[in-house]
Amino acid sequence: MARVKHPSRKQRLAKLGRQTKWAPFWTVPKIYGKTRRVHPGRHTAVKRSWRRTKTRA
Repeated sequence: MARVKHPSRKQRLAKLGRQTKWAPFWTVPKIYGKTRRVHPGRHTAVKRSWRRTKTRA
């Protein structure tokens, strides 16, 4: 990929980068109860990694 990215492509990549974050920590007790310990990444909407899934950006 080019060193200097076109602003629209950079915007698309930034959006995809924000989608891959974990869910907030307080969603775990809200969904599963106070005692259940689950990783917040389990209920993140979109999971994407630069190694696994490529984008068309």
